[in-house]
Amino acid sequence: MDIISKKTRIEFREYFVGTSLSTISQEFDSADVVCDWEYDPPETGQRRSLVEQYYHSVDWSKWSDVRKILTVYENVLLSVEDIAENGQEWAENAFKFLKKWIERDGFRYENGRLTSVRNHQALAGIADAVGHLDMPELHRQIERMNAAVEADPALAIGTAKELVETVCKTILAERSIDLRADADVPKLVKETRQALGLVPESIPNSAKGADAIRRLLSNLGNVAQGLGELRNLYGTGHGKDGSVRGLGPRHARLAVGAAGTLATFLLETHLERSI
Repeated sequence: MDIISKKTRIEFREYFVGTSLSTISQEFDSADVVCDWEYDPPETGQRRSLVEQYYHSVDWSKWSDVRKILTVYENVLLSVEDIAENGQEWAENAFKFLKKWIERDGFRYENGRLTSVRNHQALAGIADAVGHLDMPELHRQIERMNAAVEADPALAIGTAKELVETVCKTILAERSIDLRADADVPKLVKETRQALGLVPESIPNSAKGADAIRRLLSNLGNVAQGLGELRNLYGTGHGKDGSVRGLGPRHARLAVGAAGTLATFLLETHLERSI
């Protein structure tokens, strides 16, 4: 699924038609968007074609690619906003128009920055990591957390634990490592770290920053333990006392952020070391 809609891309492209070829190249090049010079777009006009050549190198379903385009769009909005503040009516209209379309795609423009209001940023990394893999359950969990962080914190917290469980079980299965079916999250993370060589003992004393790396690796286990305890206390999956008040969105964001970071690190390490 495209993160930025085709309609929004077209409207920003048409804005660039009113600029110069050098401006287009400067904006996209500065955001590290690659130009596909081999692509021959059906659109007419040099400026329109040049934007499409940059667009053609982008995977619109991948956050790491879309982040670069968001940088381009941020610069456009900031530039037009500055001109509008000097009393230029065309710039004021252009700013409102472009802002409307990017907001329809689930983004907020504020203080010169575009941020997603639909997707939790901490899940961007894990979404990229599984983007082209056949892991439907992980995709479902990511979507569930995105939707639940604000609306249903308990569900987001419960799913955050499930995400880590699924990633660990997937890695261990692909490495032909058997584990008891009832293993809890700390046990799963411990076994996964050992399988990937992500244990403090694996870091040689000669490694630069060895002590700091060992501390970080040790803390991975603490993250797993915390997620398990938080889910048992407040997440979905267990019946609660009727007087339990639960946690709010900020706690859900903490759990989702921790789970997304941990799951991304484990999965990326697994994929990198499987090559």
